[in-house]
Amino acid sequence: MVAIKQDLELVSVVKTYGATVAVDHVSHHFKTASYTCLLGPSGCGKSSTLRMIAGHETVSDGSILLAGRDISHLPPASRGTAMMFQDYALFPHLSVLDNVSFSLKMKGIDKVERHKKAGEMLELVDLGALANRLPAQLSGGQQQRVALARALITRPQVLLLDEPLSALDPFLRIKMRSELRKLQKELNISFLHVTHGQDEALALADEIVVMNNAVIEQAGPARDVFNAPKTKFVARFMGGHNVIALPEGHVAVRTDAVKTTAPQKGRVDAVVLGVEYQGTHVSILTKIAGDQEVTALMPDADFFAKPHHPGDQIGLIWDHTNQHKLTA
Repeated sequence: MVAIKQDLELVSVVKTYGATVAVDHVSHHFKTASYTCLLGPSGCGKSSTLRMIAGHETVSDGSILLAGRDISHLPPASRGTAMMFQDYALFPHLSVLDNVSFSLKMKGIDKVERHKKAGEMLELVDLGALANRLPAQLSGGQQQRVALARALITRPQVLLLDEPLSALDPFLRIKMRSELRKLQKELNISFLHVTHGQDEALALADEIVVMNNAVIEQAGPARDVFNAPKTKFVARFMGGHNVIALPEGHVAVRTDAVKTTAPQKGRVDAVVLGVEYQGTHVSILTKIAGDQEVTALMPDADFFAKPHHPGDQIGLIWDHTNQHKLTA
C-alpha cells in the first residue's frame, strides 16, 4: 500500500458534555506516518479526543485538520480516517470475508471486487485461510486482526485505535502489540492509539501524548517522556520514578537509579518499609524524612547478595544526572 503522507492537527479542540469539560482547548500536531499513543487515566479526555477525530463525537469548539483540510464537521466516512473499536464490533452472522468487505458493500462496490479487496486485507493480517469462518469461530487475537483488516480496507490516512488490546489476555496482548507495530511500519500510515497502559505505550509509540484532566500534560518521543517527565503527574503515571520534595523543589528520580548503602554522612537516611521480589529485580520501598516514600529497584543478584528487610535503617544515594526537576 502506498502511503499518503498527511498531517493530523488538533487546533484548540474543546469537548463539553453540559457543564463538564472533557477536552479543554487541546492543540497538537501529529507526525506523519508515526505511531502515537494517547496515554492517560480513565476520564482524562483521551477517548473523547479520539472519537472527535473519528467523527463519532461532535467538536464543541476548535478544529481538526487532516492534510490542511478542516474535517471537524464531516461525517466519519468522508474524513480519511478509520477507527478500530475496543470491542471490535464484528457482525456475528457474517463471515470474516463479509465483515471485512462490509464498508465496500455500503458504497455499492460489486461482490467480486469487494471480496478481492477484502481477501488482500486478510492476507495482510495473515488471516487469508480463515475468510469463511464466523467471528465466534476465531480467537480473540484473530478477531482483532479481522477488525484491523476491516478498518484498513477503506485505505485511511490515519488509523484510530481505541484500547484495541484491552480485551486480550496478557500473553496475547504482548504478541499483538508487536504485530500492530509491524503493520504500521509496513503500511507507513499514521496510527493513533488510545491506552491507559504505560508499558503498552512505551512498547508501541514513536510519540507519547500524556493527558490528564482534559489537557495534554506532556508530549514527545517515548524515551524522552519516560526519562525526563516534566510534571509530578507524568512522573507518577509513567511509573518507574520517585517524586521527591527537596529544598530546591520537587524532582523525579528513576527507581533504578536509587542505590542502597549503609547509613552515613552524605546519604539520605531511610527506613525499609517493604520488599517485593519482581523476578529480575527487587523493589525496596523506603521512607525518608517528611514521611516521603522512595523506591529503589535493585537487580535481584545484588539484593540477595546483601538483602534488606522491613525495619532496616539504610542510606539512599543517586547520581544527580538522574534527577529531573519538575515544573508542577
